[in-house]
Amino acid sequence: MSSLRAKIQDVFNEPACEQNRGKDAKARKKGCSKPLTPGAAAGGCAFDGAKIVLQPITDVAHLIHAPLACEGNSWDNRGAASSGPTLWRTSFTTDLTELDVVMGQGERKLFKGIREIKEAYGPPAIFVYPTCVTALIGDDIEAVCKRAAEKFGLPVVPVDAPGFVGSKNLGNKLAGEALLDHVIGTAEPDDAGPYDINILGEFNLSGEFWLVKPLLDRLGIRVRACIPGDARYFDIACAHRARAAMMVCSTALINLARKMEQRWDIPFFEGSFYGITDTSEALRQISQLLVKKGADPEILGRTEALIAEEEAIAWKKLAAYRPRLEGKRVLLNTGGVKSWSVVHALMEIGIEIVGTSVKKSTVEDKERIKQILKDDNHMFEQMAPRELYAMLSEHKADIMLSGGRTQFIALKAKTPWLDINQERQHPYAGYDGMVQLVLQIDLAIHNPIWRQVREPAPWDCQPAVREELPSTKSETATLHAVQEFAGMTTDDFGEC
Repeated sequence: MSSLRAKIQDVFNEPACEQNRGKDAKARKKGCSKPLTPGAAAGGCAFDGAKIVLQPITDVAHLIHAPLACEGNSWDNRGAASSGPTLWRTSFTTDLTELDVVMGQGERKLFKGIREIKEAYGPPAIFVYPTCVTALIGDDIEAVCKRAAEKFGLPVVPVDAPGFVGSKNLGNKLAGEALLDHVIGTAEPDDAGPYDINILGEFNLSGEFWLVKPLLDRLGIRVRACIPGDARYFDIACAHRARAAMMVCSTALINLARKMEQRWDIPFFEGSFYGITDTSEALRQISQLLVKKGADPEILGRTEALIAEEEAIAWKKLAAYRPRLEGKRVLLNTGGVKSWSVVHALMEIGIEIVGTSVKKSTVEDKERIKQILKDDNHMFEQMAPRELYAMLSEHKADIMLSGGRTQFIALKAKTPWLDINQERQHPYAGYDGMVQLVLQIDLAIHNPIWRQVREPAPWDCQPAVREELPSTKSETATLHAVQEFAGMTTDDFGEC
């Protein structure tokens, strides 16, 4: 536990985090998360955050040393996609029981689980995750992993991020520490070159990185390691031989980027592949960093030629949507890098941003939003569901872009909604991704279902009464009874 405390304190003191540098020593010790209210949903624990970062490493077996409930459903974790191995989608757990805890069988059961995975699947590595229970009872995960690695001849990586130590974001960073301590730098590639880069904090949600990689391939730039999206263990082990890096989500892995620059002299920048302008700027910065590290300057010219070609194609495709979407109002209820990158992307085609959440956004993210929107009146840290509903029901936005948690607020307000978070079904990165995003917004806003659901319900519209009145007393009595039950008179009947 002493080593875990040291790691947590190191993460809390992250010098590359602007928000952290602005705190005094007392505030820094509290970390990045607000205190949690007992009994309230915390939005993910440190274990959840660590597994989110590492599970998209597709050829690795991920073993959860915990009671069964800690594993949950790992299939299609965050919508990340793989171009090959599917082992990462299989749930492995030691399924610790009360008897195992009482009898002190946790470490023995973990070692047995590692052996079974090795024999049945033969993965290049096994990642082991302790959770609250196994951390509290004192199972020595690192010792077991070290012994298993020696016995079975493969890397067994302890990911020391039990849930009780903090938030999901802290778990993201502890996962980065595990890669630094046990994976990166443990293998040497035989094909290192001057155009090798790392992409950090890219999860390949819905396979969207596959829309960007062909652009890099055309420039002769090789992605040595994409961490973690569609990654392979060996690629990450060789990531220290890259010449430059791009940070996509700094709130998750800024510590990994800074320490790789510190240890292996790999410069990095933070960029985005969302939107035409930001994609072009990211390609330029990658090329410029490579030239600074010794690559041939001719790549700068090739980059500009590629950008000009791709932008022309993308703008031509987007021209068809501008008349239909220009002036439409969007409420963006997300956070992190999407709080500014998607804002910029949408404004490029004339869409108005009526509000954007800055939850989980860094100081740099917020500054970018201010520069894009020219003020901070449209930024909100967190909006209560009641406020979101009021804003949408009053038609202050034509569509809401958010995650699945708030979709029902939009649906209740009879407002179009589009998933922009990790559960999304469409890739939105790169030039083609921007066209796809605009297409989906157009389809959502102009879907005829919204006109239909906003019309009065059939039971609020009574049909006109026929001129012929009932001929019998029983029919007349029945009609009067129905009218009385509904609180209406004959004059109330008619068209809606």
